[in-house]
Amino acid sequence: MRIHLSSVFVDDQDKALRFYTDVLGFVKKTEVPLGEDRWLTVVSPEDPDGTELLLEPDGHPAVKPYKAALVKDRIPAASFAVDDVPAEFNRLRELGVDFTQEPLEMGSVTTAVLDDTCGNLIQIVHSK
Repeated sequence: MRIHLSSVFVDDQDKALRFYTDVLGFVKKTEVPLGEDRWLTVVSPEDPDGTELLLEPDGHPAVKPYKAALVKDRIPAASFAVDDVPAEFNRLRELGVDFTQEPLEMGSVTTAVLDDTCGNLIQIVHSK
């Protein structure tokens, strides 16, 4: 068994697609119209057949309070692996990304947490 798909709830699919591709560096994999919304996924360019991230609309009534509670408690909605957290932090900061946690070393793990502009906190992580 392996993870095929995961999702992050977004408040605007177009804005999310721009952020996740133009800023974070993912590539669009799937886009299927579903009424007003789309089945919209991105993948890592390093693993185009790997796990897909669904940029899922947050229209369900339970989602906005859930997202707000996570942000209030500073809990990331997702975690993405990077090779070098400080370097990625600097690259993203230069692109105007806001961070709620600067790079933090915790033993063999380094993390940072950013705001995805779509209502979520996203953690970047590297394990030694």
